[in-house]
Amino acid sequence: MDLTQRINRIIGQLKGIQKMTQSKREVSDILQQVSAVKKAIDGLSKEIVINDISAHLPEKSSKKIMKMIERAINL
Repeated sequence: MDLTQRINRIIGQLKGIQKMTQSKREVSDILQQVSAVKKAIDGLSKEIVINDISAHLPEKSSKKIMKMIERAINL
């Protein structure tokens, strides 16, 4: 997924949380959405790091190195 799409999805989720708080939805529902946004931001952060690193890797070994980086980030 493209970074702009990820960011737009997060913005949409945040707007949804804003509407939920304005309409006084259940706290548990709001917190569930907040948790989803946190996970989405974590995913965005990982994608940004991976994209940046991959831009500096030699094409020949990039797949192997990228798998190692993803494993390290997910620890």
